Amino acid sequence: MKKITNKTNKKGTIQKRVNLKVPTTQKMSYLRKPVKTISGVAPLAVMLPPRKCDHGACLYCPSLNAPQSYTPKSPAVLRAASLDYDPVRQVKTRLKMFEGMRHPTDKIELIIMGGTFLQYDSKFQYDSIKKCYDAFNGKKSKNLEDAKRMNETAKHRCVALCIETRPDKCSDSDIKRILEFGATRVELGVQAVDDEIYSKINRGHSVKDVVDATSRLKKAGFKIGYHLMPGLPGSNVKKDIKMFKKIFSDERFKPDQIKIYPCQVLKGAKLEDLYYSGGYVPYDKETVKGLLIKFLRLTPRYCRIMRIMREIPQSFLIAGVVNIDLRKDVEDEVRLTRAMKKIKEIRFREIGFALQSGIKIDNKIKLKMTSYKASGGKEIFIEAVNKDDILFGLLRLRIDKDGKKEFNAMVRELHVYGPALNLGENGGVNSMNHIQHKGLGKEMLQFAEQMAIKNKCKTMRIISGVGVREYYKKLGFSLDNEKIYMERHFI
Repeated sequence: MKKITNKTNKKGTIQKRVNLKVPTTQKMSYLRKPVKTISGVAPLAVMLPPRKCDHGACLYCPSLNAPQSYTPKSPAVLRAASLDYDPVRQVKTRLKMFEGMRHPTDKIELIIMGGTFLQYDSKFQYDSIKKCYDAFNGKKSKNLEDAKRMNETAKHRCVALCIETRPDKCSDSDIKRILEFGATRVELGVQAVDDEIYSKINRGHSVKDVVDATSRLKKAGFKIGYHLMPGLPGSNVKKDIKMFKKIFSDERFKPDQIKIYPCQVLKGAKLEDLYYSGGYVPYDKETVKGLLIKFLRLTPRYCRIMRIMREIPQSFLIAGVVNIDLRKDVEDEVRLTRAMKKIKEIRFREIGFALQSGIKIDNKIKLKMTSYKASGGKEIFIEAVNKDDILFGLLRLRIDKDGKKEFNAMVRELHVYGPALNLGENGGVNSMNHIQHKGLGKEMLQFAEQMAIKNKCKTMRIISGVGVREYYKKLGFSLDNEKIYMERHFI
C-alpha cells in the first residue's frame, strides 16, 4: 500500500489513497455458490433444538415441533434435526460442505440460531458454545476458556460469533455471559418500534426494551442487527416507512445491520385464524417490492441489509409473498433506474458483488469517515472506498465517556470485504481473491487510533472474535485482564 496524502475534507473523506491491483472481470468459476463467502468469511449456522419462548408465541410465529419461528421442513431445521441438533456434528457437517464447494474454511462466522439462545439453561449455553469451538479445533477442551485459547491458532478459526436474542433478554448479566462466549455480534428481534403493534402481536416486550438493549450492547462493543417485519397486524405501508425512518433518525436505535422479513401467514400460527376470519391481509408482492426499494434508499451508508425474506417451505405458507429471491428482483430493478445512485447500504456496494458482476473496478482507494451520535456515544464509521463508492472495507469506532469523565474508544467491527481467503494467502496478482490480506485492515485501524487519540481516549479496545486475536497481537494489542477484549493503551 502506498499513502499519498492524509487530509480530511468537509465531507469526512480522508485523502489517504491506497493502490491495490484489483482485477476487473474475473469470475469465481472455481467455487460452487460463490456468494456464500463473497463478503470475506464463511458463515456457519448452528440450529438450536426446539424450545418454546418464555413469553409464549407471537401472533405470526408457528407453534410446531421445530425451533421457534421455524417450520419442521425448513432446510436449516431438516439438516439440524438429522444430526440430532448436536453442535459438533452440525459444525463438522457444514465445514465438509464448504470444503466440498472449495470455499476457504480458515475464517468462520458462527451463528447460533433457532430461538432465544439466552433463555435456554445456562449450562446448555456454555456447553453448546464450547462444543462448537471443539469442533473447529478438532479436539476436546477442558473448558470454554481452554477451547477459546486453542481456537486462536486452530485451522478453522472463529473470527466472529453471532447470538440471536430478544430485546427483553439482554441484561447486563446476559451481556457478560455472551462476552465470555466470544460473541461479537447480537441480532435483536425488534420487528417494529411501536408498543401498540407489540401488544397486538403478543410480542411480550416494549420499545423501551429495544432502546435499553441497543444501548447496553453498543457500550459493550457489539455489532448490532435488528430483525424487522413490515406488514404486521396494526401497521400499514405508511406506518412501516415511518418506523423505518425513525430507526435511523432516532439516536436511541441506529443498528449496524438489519434483516427484513415481511410478515407472512404460516401454518400453526395464531395469525392463521385472524387471516381466515378476514381480520388480516398480508402485503402482496408489488407492495413489498415498493416498500423494499424505499427501505434500500433510506438505509444509511453505515448499515448493511443482511437479508430480505425468509426461506419458508411453500407447504407451510398460507398467505404472503412466496418469492425467497425477491431481493435479487428488487436490486435488478433498482440497477435499471436512477434510484441506484441513491442506495448507500453496505451490501449493495461491496467489492465482492461488484467483482462478481464483471464491472471495471477503479483501484484507487481512499478512507471515508462518517460520524453520528447513537445511544449516548459517538460513532465514527470509517470505510475504504473508490471513486465509484465501491466498498473494500470498514471499521466501526465508538467513543464513550466512562464514569471518571474519561473517554474510551471501542472498535466494534473491522472487516475487509471481497471473497474469503485462507489465512496467509494473498491470492496472487491475477486472482480476484487478493483484496484481503493486503494491509487494508491495518490501515483503517491506524486511522482509528488517530481518531481515538484526537478524541482524548487513553485506551482503545477491540471486540474481537477468538480467531482474530493473533492478528491483533501482531499489531501491538494484548488481551485484557478479563480475557474479553484486545486492547492498547496510549498513555
